[in-house]
Amino acid sequence: MERTIRHSYFYPHPVETVWEFLTDSELLAQWLMKNDFKPLVGHKFSFHAAPRIRVGFDGNVYCEVLELVPNEKLSYSWRGGPGKGRITLDSVVTWTLRPVEGGTELQLEHSGFRGMRNFIPFLVMGKGWQRILKRISKRINERRSYAAG
Repeated sequence: MERTIRHSYFYPHPVETVWEFLTDSELLAQWLMKNDFKPLVGHKFSFHAAPRIRVGFDGNVYCEVLELVPNEKLSYSWRGGPGKGRITLDSVVTWTLRPVEGGTELQLEHSGFRGMRNFIPFLVMGKGWQRILKRISKRINERRSYAAG
């Protein structure tokens, strides 16, 4: 059995602003994790965070940009595990942006949670992505306030 996380969130900002927070490495680090992301199909990069050993996560996520349509869609692999080269989650994160009246609808799909060994990561990340989607909005608002003030 394969599970997929799906969330949608509205941002009262233009698509270009939301896109920038998904594709600029420094901005991405403000709301997700430290990284060496570059918006180029085929680019291999990593996210780095504090390990969560109890859920089988060593703090490293290994990724590769799979699809990039500016201001519309970004997709990358998302692979991680308990460490020492052992990968227990081999999944894909896809961000889809859609302009709507008054802002942007951002859809997140994180697919590839296979079998029982990925059930706990599915639950933990499902809730985590909800918090993260709100954090993006907070960071955009902080940046806009700083630029205006």
